[in-house]
Amino acid sequence: MKPIEGKSDCVVIIPTYNERENAAAIIEAVMNQPHEMDVLVVDDGSPDGTAAIVRGKMEEHPGRVHLLERSGKLGLGTAYITGFKWAIERKYEYIFEMDADFSHNPDDLMALYKACAEGGADVAIGSRYVTGVNVVNWPMGRVLMSYYASKYVRIVTGMPIRDTTAGFVCYRRRVLETIRLDDVRFKGYAFQIEMKFTAYKCRFKIVEVPIVFVNRVLGESKMSSGIFSEAVFGVVRLKVWSWFHKYPDCSKK
Repeated sequence: MKPIEGKSDCVVIIPTYNERENAAAIIEAVMNQPHEMDVLVVDDGSPDGTAAIVRGKMEEHPGRVHLLERSGKLGLGTAYITGFKWAIERKYEYIFEMDADFSHNPDDLMALYKACAEGGADVAIGSRYVTGVNVVNWPMGRVLMSYYASKYVRIVTGMPIRDTTAGFVCYRRRVLETIRLDDVRFKGYAFQIEMKFTAYKCRFKIVEVPIVFVNRVLGESKMSSGIFSEAVFGVVRLKVWSWFHKYPDCSKK
């Protein structure tokens, strides 16, 4: 089904919490892409006025910038699921995840888009590790933790994906329509693993596109040991659960 006439076929979902330093700039960066892309900001009640900045951008770009406001910090996973449902209802064909803090370069959106629209991928992942370790300004301990966590996830799940916790992703709408979004259980970084694992088990075509990940310059990181632990320990539960669950084969659709 085609999107509504006059609307882009792409929407970039950006969860925010206290991102007033980055909100306007990241929206403008998406607006300036050579292929027209809309933006949906899902804000978790930021006390710093992030939502007000987004509303200003909505006036500057009517019909292209959108805002969903939630009452508090409800988790990264639920923010994306809320955004996914919104995007599916509006028939966007290409639905992106991206951070607000410029750790994901907005100019890489086009590479993810082309991997799906021209390359035939169902899921395109902006990967930090597919061509080595492409991370800038992270402490070495965090780089090693992230790299080996992804390797651990790859071993446990069997996914041929090097950056399993990546949060820079393009999904074709049919992938998100196939995954039972209300059944997704994890909220933090394990959410990213669960989404990729489910797409993999459904035999969607997944590709990794090399990117350079740059640690945020403005604002505060939302990473915590609890979020990371959920990813590490949740993987085993995810794998065990998959033994008793039947996934649709979407490779021939």
